[in-house]
Amino acid sequence: MTLKIMPKLLCTFLLLALTLGLASCNGTPAPVNPNPVESHRDASQKTPLVVFAAGSLIQPFAALEKAFEEKYPNIDVLPEYHGSIQVIRHATELHEPIDIVATADAALIPMLMYATNNPDTDTGQPYADWYIRYASNHLALAYNKDSKYADEINAENWAEILSRPDVRIGIADPRFDAAGYRALMAFALAEERAKRYNLFAPMFDGQFSYGLTIFRDDDLTTITVPEIFESKSGAHVVLRGASIQLIALLQSGDLDYAFEYESVIAQHGLGLLRLPDEVNMGEAAFENLYKSVQVNLDFRRFASVKPEFRGERIGYGITIPLSAPHPGEAALFIAFLLSPEGRAIMDENHHPLFETALADGFANLPENLQALTVPLAEMP
Repeated sequence: MTLKIMPKLLCTFLLLALTLGLASCNGTPAPVNPNPVESHRDASQKTPLVVFAAGSLIQPFAALEKAFEEKYPNIDVLPEYHGSIQVIRHATELHEPIDIVATADAALIPMLMYATNNPDTDTGQPYADWYIRYASNHLALAYNKDSKYADEINAENWAEILSRPDVRIGIADPRFDAAGYRALMAFALAEERAKRYNLFAPMFDGQFSYGLTIFRDDDLTTITVPEIFESKSGAHVVLRGASIQLIALLQSGDLDYAFEYESVIAQHGLGLLRLPDEVNMGEAAFENLYKSVQVNLDFRRFASVKPEFRGERIGYGITIPLSAPHPGEAALFIAFLLSPEGRAIMDENHHPLFETALADGFANLPENLQALTVPLAEMP
């Protein structure tokens, strides 16, 4: 499933085709100017800046777009939102001309963009060779005032309540959205926290056309998602292509609970159950515990890599593809995101940035972004 946000509008609507792209993305990439804003100041048309981003960034990025365009009136930000894996697939498999890729899991960028070369170039370049890790989040449960057992559920019993057959629970499809595979990790981490290894099965067994598998050894719990992954008729677990698509189902009462990021829950004024720190994947102190869980995708759509997602503290990542039509303007947008004004906008939308933005592939960053980041390799 795809979420698309048209410029200047905050409303969202669902698209039925996973492979649909922005019509405005088509065309010949424009040449890059060393001073893109000045070069377009007197132009009759604005420079289109195509941004593909995780669905959990819809509200803060809409506010960023407005402020950025006020500062740079000759740039027109054209955003489109998907699950994080789907965001990258639009660049690496559908080969759309995208200026900025922003995901809810920074680790996806080296996994899916560094690892393979872009066949559309003659230089053998990968799709990207750097990223910035700039913000975190916490996984949580969203609910509404009419959700079943809302007066009973808490941080200790949530897994048992969600497994009740009369409770409708929504998760994002882990094949396309980082929130989806993090929801699966949360159950495995809850088992480890409670030393009870009977929480995952009651929730997920018998819910899908082809079942999940979970394998535990002394150091690592591995969950494998099959290539065909669909909810059965009558299942109490509801899948959607992106976690943001679950919000409307919660608001309508079609779901009782959904795994969402805390920022998104706050933005939409829903009830929020904060998961324990050992489970919510947002606390640096529990990084090693998060690493004890891994989700593998048995997913042939990735031709050259095997997607294996190791648990870690949630970190959002952003990059400019090497094939971006407008890399100068893209660097301006990311610099604005990391600026005091951008930080304030993110704070206002319940999504604060890291105090220090960390850059992988630091030497490959545009100079203006090097000045705003610290090399990831220098951090302990």
